[in-house]
Amino acid sequence: MDPEVRAKYLKAGAIAGAAREYGRTLIKEGASVLEVAEAVEAFVEKEGGKPAFPVNLSFNTDAAHYSPRVNDDLVFKHGDLVKLDVGVHVDGYIGDNAVTVEVGTDTHRELREAATAALRAAIKVVRDGAAIRDLGAAIEHEIRSRGFQPVANLTGHSVDHYHQHAGLTIPNIAAMGHGSLKAGQVIAIEPFATTGAGRIKDSGGGHIYHYRNNRPQRTPDAKAALKYIQEHHSELPFSERWLTKAIPASKVAFAMRMLEQTGAVSQYAILREIQNGMVAQAENTVIVTETGCEITTLPAL
Repeated sequence: MDPEVRAKYLKAGAIAGAAREYGRTLIKEGASVLEVAEAVEAFVEKEGGKPAFPVNLSFNTDAAHYSPRVNDDLVFKHGDLVKLDVGVHVDGYIGDNAVTVEVGTDTHRELREAATAALRAAIKVVRDGAAIRDLGAAIEHEIRSRGFQPVANLTGHSVDHYHQHAGLTIPNIAAMGHGSLKAGQVIAIEPFATTGAGRIKDSGGGHIYHYRNNRPQRTPDAKAALKYIQEHHSELPFSERWLTKAIPASKVAFAMRMLEQTGAVSQYAILREIQNGMVAQAENTVIVTETGCEITTLPAL
């Protein structure tokens, strides 16, 4: 790997890991979900990175893809199981990591530990030439041995320049593993453990979008929003909240509906466990080396 590229991956990962740890200290009973997301994103910018995607704060039976909307009034409640997923890029080179935080209780400690232990087990397998199936097997064994189910239809992934899901799939079960790793690849490993059936389905929209096409817009606000997206967020996922830099907050929801209807953008669906099982996640980004790997984000606790 080019030394300059490696340095950017390491910087992005370091910021992402620090932002993850900062964010987890903010998740408390009664705290505003919107304020936490915006505080973490501001931290990322202050440290010299940019969000690779909006901060995800997904609750309980939802595995991923919720980020607060404009003027969101949601607060963290006692007993919530929150997946905090933070991605950072430096000139398009990405660090992606996540942790699960339980609000005010310790009811789901074993579930949280299962996801973290599975991540550690998979990282130990990583090296040049390692079979991807073996990573999935390590994750699956660790989670099942603790009495939970791995989420089979969620996976980790390789990352590339301005490309968060770059081709390689890092599965949570052995049967889905294909191919092998090569030194220099950058992969995000993210086990999901659940008390449910071990599968997710699409639910409602989580206020996270990606740009698709330049489509004609009828309203001035939709036109202004699309122009801003094309100029600033055409390559990586973005939040509707970020459009308040281009149009008034009161106009954002309508503008996004227009952009969706015309096919200019698409919204990511919230990913919910099919039996409403509780879900825990842990994630790190690593650079594959000849003999192992280098964790770019802070190691999972």
